[in-house]
Amino acid sequence: MSKYINPFTDVGFKKIFGQEINKDLLIDFLNSLLKGERVINKVTFLDKEQLGEFKDDRSLIYDVYCETDSGEKIIVEMQNKSQPYFKSRSIYYAAQSVARQGERGSLWNFDVKAVYCISFLSFQQEGISEKFRTDIALLDMQTKQPFSDKIRLIYLQLPLFTKEVSECENQFERWIYVLKNMEKLNRYPFEIKDKVFKKLIETCDVASWTREERIKYDRALKHFRDTIAVMEGQKQEGIKEGRAEGIKEGKEQGRKEERMAIAQNMKAKGIDASLISETTGLSTEEINNL
Repeated sequence: MSKYINPFTDVGFKKIFGQEINKDLLIDFLNSLLKGERVINKVTFLDKEQLGEFKDDRSLIYDVYCETDSGEKIIVEMQNKSQPYFKSRSIYYAAQSVARQGERGSLWNFDVKAVYCISFLSFQQEGISEKFRTDIALLDMQTKQPFSDKIRLIYLQLPLFTKEVSECENQFERWIYVLKNMEKLNRYPFEIKDKVFKKLIETCDVASWTREERIKYDRALKHFRDTIAVMEGQKQEGIKEGRAEGIKEGKEQGRKEERMAIAQNMKAKGIDASLISETTGLSTEEINNL
């Protein structure tokens, strides 16, 4: 077993980002992610029991009320659920977070808090640009000016982050490096004395866990690996089907080109178009266009 956990299993993700005791880790990560935009100084985990019909499906989505240094309130959704249609799924849940803020009565004036949906992808998602970080916001299509800050989608495709320790230039990149490589680490990766990363490493050290915690983690790790294996299998199957279809189309195109060449020779010899059509299987229109 690795010295440190895989942070993208159910258990690992919750250990880092879903516990009251580790709120300081979550705040540091969010501030490094949103540096230059907002400074978060307080987070409160939402009660998942209030999520009703969405509870089971949202087993790995953490809703957090955040308060900034200016008193602004925002809601952050941390997502980590490896599955197809991830993009549509994240849009759906961001919209749900906006809708759940609605209040009954005539006094409520749609004072909606901003919703940030931060999605970790341990795979490269089709339909998202081929870069590590993709930020999506509402904007005017013509002027490209921001229209509203009430919904923000941030996708982090871990396979596309390729920096090594010495290449990490800021706190956010250090966070991503540690999260992506956690399971392969044997020691603390940075020379700097950073209490945040020291606590992160200590939190993720499997040796400090109880037997029950390790059994639960082992199950989560197996489920995570099985999910990745299924997705990779589907991907490879799609590639095989695509190749087979391409070969089939290529053969058909080759046969048609051969028939066209025969028809062209027959036409050059003055043979009637109807006979050429009967011989090659081409339409009269195709023959006349040669």
